[in-house]
Amino acid sequence: MLVDSHCHLDRINLDPYDGQLNQALAAAHARDIKQMLCISISLDNVEQVIQIAQQNPSVLASVGVHPCDVSAGTATREQLTEWAGRDKVVAIGETGLDYYHETDSIDEQKASFALHLEVAGQVGLPVVVHTRNARQDTLDLIKAHGNPEHAGVLHCFTESWEMAQAAMEMNYYISLSGIVTFKNAKELQEVARNMPLDRLLVETDSPYLAPVPYRGKPNEPQYVREVAEFVADLKGISYAELAEITTENFYRLFNRAQAHRPQ
Repeated sequence: MLVDSHCHLDRINLDPYDGQLNQALAAAHARDIKQMLCISISLDNVEQVIQIAQQNPSVLASVGVHPCDVSAGTATREQLTEWAGRDKVVAIGETGLDYYHETDSIDEQKASFALHLEVAGQVGLPVVVHTRNARQDTLDLIKAHGNPEHAGVLHCFTESWEMAQAAMEMNYYISLSGIVTFKNAKELQEVARNMPLDRLLVETDSPYLAPVPYRGKPNEPQYVREVAEFVADLKGISYAELAEITTENFYRLFNRAQAHRPQ
């Protein structure tokens, strides 16, 4: 069994599946991907993400506002708390900092990220963190506002080994996406080799960043298998072992997901 720890099911290309999400999920199930965490990114899609999770047994939800979306509206403490109490919601986020795409909203990003971290600590859920070109500020805000007991994950990790180590010291996990399979991702591949297995997750971030050999095409949850197989090769272990370890890591981090774990 394998888990796609980060995907955007409301955005994937369903043309090959006659517009039917359940067919795309079935394609993932056929490749041993039995659970998926669907991530919200804005005030506009939180309800849709929760609905997708509630309508599909193999899907869970995370609720929050992406740093690139804060200019269009940020969540309040009351909204985050209410969403966190919904059935099948197992995490807060996607939140974080992005200084690559958004440089005019840095103060708003910081305030939103701090609020997500605080609410997550209060409700006892882990945080799904996006970070790009904001290494020190990301770590500083996690340290200042996060709850290390529940912590979270730096998703679609593309940063340095030093940042990964600093995050893990604060009880965070590191999730690798299809980027790790790219030929030019040598530094990230070295991070993957160095990663302790008990802190590792895999994801698609679909519909983005499809792994080799699908690079440049629309991504979907079934392709997390390619990510897992590639990382297993880097680590010198079998796919089966990597799948088992990352699955157990997922349920240890997202402990509310245990109640919905496929039998």
